[in-house]
Amino acid sequence: MYISCCSYSFNKLTSAGTMDVFGYLESCKHRYGLPAADLWHGTLASLDPAYLSKVKAGLEERELVLADVCIDGAHIWEDDPEAREANYGRALDNIRAAEFLGAKTVRLDAGGGRQDQDWNDEQFEAIVTRYREYARRAYDNGYKIGPENHWGAEVVPGALKRLCEAVDHPAFGVLLHAGRWRGPGVDDGDAAVIPWVMHTHFAPASSDSALHETMTALRDAGYEGCYSVEMNTLRYTEVAAMLARIRDVGEQWRQG
Repeated sequence: MYISCCSYSFNKLTSAGTMDVFGYLESCKHRYGLPAADLWHGTLASLDPAYLSKVKAGLEERELVLADVCIDGAHIWEDDPEAREANYGRALDNIRAAEFLGAKTVRLDAGGGRQDQDWNDEQFEAIVTRYREYARRAYDNGYKIGPENHWGAEVVPGALKRLCEAVDHPAFGVLLHAGRWRGPGVDDGDAAVIPWVMHTHFAPASSDSALHETMTALRDAGYEGCYSVEMNTLRYTEVAAMLARIRDVGEQWRQG
């Protein structure tokens, strides 16, 4: 089992100017003793090649695996064709950056209405087609790509499972944000997508029993990815506390 914390956890510190990507990498390695980084794209100050080269060197210097890059603002479906095309361009720019940095997984949302329960036929066809394109590229470059149960129809278990079954590609996966579901089937949301999970996020709202149940179900299903913390805090200690809970599940496994 290897663990990390998403850099979005420190978004408030980044916005305040007291954290940057290099401070985040230093915290991963030396404050928390983590083997992996989990980058939210907003932590990156630029996609300029010279800057990204420094970030890559920072990962290598600290011997950190880049478990995931989360990309916002580049989701697939927008009703306006021009907005869709603009998002596609941003997606490709960020995917290229993630490839350069050596990300093992890339999260990019499907899109649609924020409160939608499902996608209509036009939306679904476009989303599936684009994810297959991204998955072919990911397969050729040795990583996985796909959505998170993040917003819109993605957070409805049946809709996200339907999407996974339709894309049906070995390099397509789901970033599972444990317990973040709405609509029918919320109690079984995590279990519904476990066959496609490529990366995970766990938040403090998860009870100890729910954390143990989901992590154990993933392990038993053969999951070999990262168990990562995501929250939004000003307190380094809050991240440390959540990492300790994840580590404790691993210790229960070892003793069990």
